[in-house]
Amino acid sequence: MVDVTNSSRRAEIFVSDGDEPDRRFSGPATGDERRMLSHFLRDQRATLELKCAGLETELSRRSVEPSTLSLLGLVRHLADVERRWFRRVLAGQDAPPLFSSKDDPDRGFDGAEADPAAVATAWEAWRAETAFAERFAYQAPHLDIEGEDSWRGTVSLRWVLIHMIEEYARHNGHADLLRERIDGARGL
Repeated sequence: MVDVTNSSRRAEIFVSDGDEPDRRFSGPATGDERRMLSHFLRDQRATLELKCAGLETELSRRSVEPSTLSLLGLVRHLADVERRWFRRVLAGQDAPPLFSSKDDPDRGFDGAEADPAAVATAWEAWRAETAFAERFAYQAPHLDIEGEDSWRGTVSLRWVLIHMIEEYARHNGHADLLRERIDGARGL
């Protein structure tokens, strides 16, 4: 494994010694829109996992003061975001948020605790929500299926996929800073 604290280039970080190269961002650059959007989103999800790799309770550390963000808070928030858009809005399920609420919308971020059970619960929820989202996007008849959202109004699967790529990209930037402050690890 590359030394994550002393590498000269960010592109070298979080990748192996060459036996198993980083496979993120190797999806199709041409062709079917659904396949391209799904790969971009999968790569962003993989980036979040990579940013959190090797950490346990450190995931709850708020390392970029005065922000209350933590890597664990990002995982919890993104589990709720996945749940909202894919289960509630597009699939029409009665699926309330797991980590936040109407009365406490930032609880997903702020309620992250340095507890192994809380970490496991967050990852379990995130993985369940991303698996549901991947299945939903794959099985949908087309990208123009619609759902109703109280914030955006009518949205399509296409819009949700693009929005989720945007959401992860934004929060992966946060994850870069949080991780670097926790243990010096940097990378793409």
